[in-house]
Amino acid sequence: MDTHTARALFAADRFAALSGIEIVEAGPGWCTTRLVIEDKHLNAANVVQGGAIFTLADLAFAVASNSRGQLALAINVNISFLAGRSSGTLVATAREVTAPKRLGAYDVLVTDGQGEVIARFNGMVYRKNEQLEAGGR
Repeated sequence: MDTHTARALFAADRFAALSGIEIVEAGPGWCTTRLVIEDKHLNAANVVQGGAIFTLADLAFAVASNSRGQLALAINVNISFLAGRSSGTLVATAREVTAPKRLGAYDVLVTDGQGEVIARFNGMVYRKNEQLEAGGR
């Protein structure tokens, strides 16, 4: 799956779009997403809310795990928040850990504009016997 196809397919991810998250680049087994921090992303402590960071990482994970055209659904994810940010841009890069089989493992790093790691996310998917179609399953 190339970047254009990923953007078309995941335009149906309404929550990520509402959050302002965009797909920067994608290819087989990997994806990079970006979030420009706005006031709406901040929590009461004035740093990016954990759910916004999770959603950024989750979209990169979803694109990477579905990038070979077979429907993959998350069965387990974990995130560790390592630093906070109140402004700037966050980038999530997801990469396949193992060759695609029925179960797939992925690592995602969320970094700031200077490359500092803000969060680490890892997830596992189950690949169904269904092919993806633009605009939904």
